[in-house]
Amino acid sequence: MARSSGSGWVGRWGALVGAVALWGVAGCSSDSSEGGSGGGAASSGAGGVSGEVTVFAAASLKESFTELGKRFEKTHPGVEVTFSFGGSDALAASITGGAPADVFASASPRTMKIVTDAGDAVGAPATFVRNQLEIATLPGNPEGISSLKDLTKSGLKVVLCDKEVPCGAAAQKALDARGLRLTPVSYEQDVKAALTKVELKEADAAVVYKTDVLAAGDKVEGVEFPEAADAVNDYPIAVLKDAPNTKAAEAFVALVRSGEGQEVLSDAGFLKP
Repeated sequence: MARSSGSGWVGRWGALVGAVALWGVAGCSSDSSEGGSGGGAASSGAGGVSGEVTVFAAASLKESFTELGKRFEKTHPGVEVTFSFGGSDALAASITGGAPADVFASASPRTMKIVTDAGDAVGAPATFVRNQLEIATLPGNPEGISSLKDLTKSGLKVVLCDKEVPCGAAAQKALDARGLRLTPVSYEQDVKAALTKVELKEADAAVVYKTDVLAAGDKVEGVEFPEAADAVNDYPIAVLKDAPNTKAAEAFVALVRSGEGQEVLSDAGFLKP
């Protein structure tokens, strides 16, 4: 069964320790390359893929990648995929710090560049989807929020992703485009953490991705705003240079980019690249 190691780590300096710990305790659907994966199963799946494959992915990919992980395991019996979901910047820092992983799927080219500049990716990353921002409000939108400018109202409790996180950088770009200044009640380390603040009624609104609003169902209500069109994030994916299981990593990336993978991502609300 495919499993997730959680929502990532908070803080740049603690990212490596968290990643290594997650590697040790999380068991998930994954394959292993001919070089073998650490502790991977010996059984071979379809196409010779076997063992474990570890995927570091942006928090906004949690639902769709979890589904793809299940499909990957079904296609490759005996293979396990382990997911670590979190803020792309923290994941990138973990990879460049030496955390063992096979695949990195980032929520922005900027955070992927951290990995490629360090020489930790194989070849050029491929953009596989795009994502657009939306305002998440409490169900029924009790504050009557209808625009990005409404988030600047006095007394309104708004949450943003940290500016170093792709969703936070995109939100700031949208605010800057309108010349709006906003002081949130908190900056969160990934988009799921920002959304949770609204779900728990600790905030009136949060600027997150449309995919996260869709995944939350009736726990929140989404409000579109035109400035989001100017702050769309491209999502790149890459096999990592020191991947313990290169063959499985390549197979997982192929699934993500395939027609089947694109259908799953599209159903989750992602835009085509």
